[in-house]
Amino acid sequence: MLSQIQAVSDRVLPAVERRPRLALVLLCLVLWLPGFFTLPPSDRDEARFAQATRQMLETGDHVRIRYQDEERNKKPVGIHWLQVTTVRLAEALHLGNQTQIWPYRVPSLLGALLAVLATFHWGRGLVGRRPAWLGAAMLGSCMLLTVEAHIAKTDAALLASVVAAMGLFGQAYLRPTAFAARDAAAFWLILGVSILLKGPIGPLVVVLSGVTLAIADRGTPGGTAWWRALRPAWGVPLMLAVALPWLVAIGIATEGRFFSQAVGGDMLGKVGAGEEKHWGPPGYYVLSFAIAAFPSSWVVLAALPGAWRARLAPATRFLLAWIVPSWLLFEAVQTKLPHYVLPMFPALMLLGAAWALDPLRRAPPRWLRWLGLAALLGVAAGLAVLALALPWRLEGGLAWGGPVALLGALLLGGAVLAWRARGNWAAAALAGCVFVAPVYLGVLEGVLPGLRTIWVSERLAAEVARVAPGLPPDHFGVTSYAEPSAVFALGTGISLLRTGEDAARFLAAEQGRVVAVGDRAEAAFQREVARLGVAPRQVGMVSGINYTRGRALTLQLYRL
Repeated sequence: MLSQIQAVSDRVLPAVERRPRLALVLLCLVLWLPGFFTLPPSDRDEARFAQATRQMLETGDHVRIRYQDEERNKKPVGIHWLQVTTVRLAEALHLGNQTQIWPYRVPSLLGALLAVLATFHWGRGLVGRRPAWLGAAMLGSCMLLTVEAHIAKTDAALLASVVAAMGLFGQAYLRPTAFAARDAAAFWLILGVSILLKGPIGPLVVVLSGVTLAIADRGTPGGTAWWRALRPAWGVPLMLAVALPWLVAIGIATEGRFFSQAVGGDMLGKVGAGEEKHWGPPGYYVLSFAIAAFPSSWVVLAALPGAWRARLAPATRFLLAWIVPSWLLFEAVQTKLPHYVLPMFPALMLLGAAWALDPLRRAPPRWLRWLGLAALLGVAAGLAVLALALPWRLEGGLAWGGPVALLGALLLGGAVLAWRARGNWAAAALAGCVFVAPVYLGVLEGVLPGLRTIWVSERLAAEVARVAPGLPPDHFGVTSYAEPSAVFALGTGISLLRTGEDAARFLAAEQGRVVAVGDRAEAAFQREVARLGVAPRQVGMVSGINYTRGRALTLQLYRL
């Protein structure tokens, strides 16, 4: 098999050399499109973001961010504006509409793609053309970015802005005299866009990197020439000019509540405590890196000792300054989610690719090689097992994606091991990027969309449409199930009811209403309808698993 793969490589690689960006785009689309159109909205972040954008489309208010009747004063507006644009474009082209989730995901897909292309474009000046291409391919294939490309929220778009800003920063650091005013303008404009996407996160990565470089280079001739090349005197006002109009508008529209809640509630809450049970100990991101960066984490781990030894080289120093301070900061923050460290992944992938293609590289310690190999094979095997076991456990049968994922895992492990045995680490890294495709295809297209048990909101909407065709959203209520995906699936006006008594009163208040009562609220619902003297009839039922809470759920549908 290896000889056949080698023959294919000999034909494909010249085409990659001639059209590197096209090759990256095609690779990313092969990796990311499975599941993009077929996966239902996921809880909770994706459904919340999409629902807030949907309400912008419904109301025409593009300043305030709302989730049903509540202000959503957590993140800036940038991703919602992008989603509004893609949804309207899909509708104009008659390809989709605002009730479908995939148009809201397009900014994430494009953001991830731009991040990969930006890694190649600016990585050439840091590590060279071939390592930059391999690093970009490694970034595109990593599991974390693949997941983010499927989710309608901020992080993939944020990554694109961070890579572009840090790429320009790298040019200013390595070649300050050649850094033109238009480059500086692009740098500050991109940071302004980054603020509109996720507040201070993008500028924070840049500032931490700059402070680290200033300290590391103190006393050296021209150590801060990059600062003058960036032209902050007019650059900072330019950055603020991008973000300030909306910041002023939202401050006026919410009477300052956006800033008190976004900064005092959301941001500082994540620093001091594990918000929404997303707590993790220091070292969480190091331990989860093997999964998040699969299938290329083993290359990065092998490269890190050599990168540290080469830290005096300007390009390597810049990449380490990009990674280390921000990584340490996120490790110190109490709230931890895997995507928080995604802005550092491009630099890690470039270091890994540069090491793999370096003919003078020093082999990492044996324990580190075995650790990386165990991570690769363990995650591949774990995905294959899940692809086989989940449909059997939840749906009582085997999905076609299970065998596909298993075959992909075997090809992936075999190809990487074969190339590593030959000492060709770069080919092994590229083999991982390519042969992970059937694994993602099996899981994202062949398994997850078919797990009807976990997609409760989608089935609930279908059941409501069956028992009460054309029911207005404000005539439907649900208790014991308040997930954002239910709001997106059933409409903005639905009522999320807290108790069984609330459900009974909602149903009795007006003829033609339908209510879904969870099993935990059933007894209270029956007591209250008896007290009210009404006799609702059961018209449907939906059972499944609320995966955000990890428990089984049964919803009984009633109407008078």
